[in-house]
Amino acid sequence: MLRSLTFGLLLMPLVMLSAAHAHGPTRQKAMETVEIDLPADKVWAAIGDFQNLNWHPVIDKTEGEGGNEPGAKRKLTLTGGANIFEELLKYDADSRLMKYIITKVDVKVLPVNNYSSILRVEDLGGSKSRVIWKGAFYRGYMNNDPPEDLNDAAAVKAVKGVYRGGLDELKKKLEAAG
Repeated sequence: MLRSLTFGLLLMPLVMLSAAHAHGPTRQKAMETVEIDLPADKVWAAIGDFQNLNWHPVIDKTEGEGGNEPGAKRKLTLTGGANIFEELLKYDADSRLMKYIITKVDVKVLPVNNYSSILRVEDLGGSKSRVIWKGAFYRGYMNNDPPEDLNDAAAVKAVKGVYRGGLDELKKKLEAAG
């Protein structure tokens, strides 16, 4: 009995080590912001419609149903024809905030799984505002040892690229229009 207990205690660190090493992907996060020289309400008026993402440079078309009500759906058609399908989880016009998830995307288009995002506009006073776009997601390859194009770094880089490209274009368009 004592011998088997001692043997078990000796094996326990090995079992724990192998379990720790064999975990799958961890949740990643990304966030980008931009300050715009316009009042927050004007910026929200430009981006606050879940059914209209025409301000993003890689979105050719947005189709959807449900308006800005939780449960609303949209299909984004990207330049080149790929699609991303999303669902609105929360919409708060007073706080200038929307939260949504991707329900379907090819990982070759955006290398993520279980993606959720928040887009919001903060009032910085006067005629200045800040747009914050942040998300949480898992990499495109959900098992261990992902290929380079579907690993954590690729997922974060892709999402940050989507955010940065959209926010930079938004600032340019809105400030030019005044």
